[in-house]
Amino acid sequence: MSKQGDTDGYWRANLRLLAALLSIWFIVSFGFGVLLADWLDQFRLFGFKLGFFFAQQGSIYVFVLLIFYYVWRMNRIEREFDVHED
Repeated sequence: MSKQGDTDGYWRANLRLLAALLSIWFIVSFGFGVLLADWLDQFRLFGFKLGFFFAQQGSIYVFVLLIFYYVWRMNRIEREFDVHED
């Protein structure tokens, strides 16, 4: 079933994806890197305290992964709503 011309649906899907990814990024960067850093410091990852790791490197790694996921998912959404650039 083609959803051509359903611009409202396209933007709902786009904004829902953005809200989900920004929420994940906020939780990882602010939640894990700042609010829960002291509690996470009881665990270690690659020899570093986990709270320190999220504050310094982990949130950046998650952000880069979210960018790749966003590109992949938006390509699928654009094809679904027939607004891709092929």
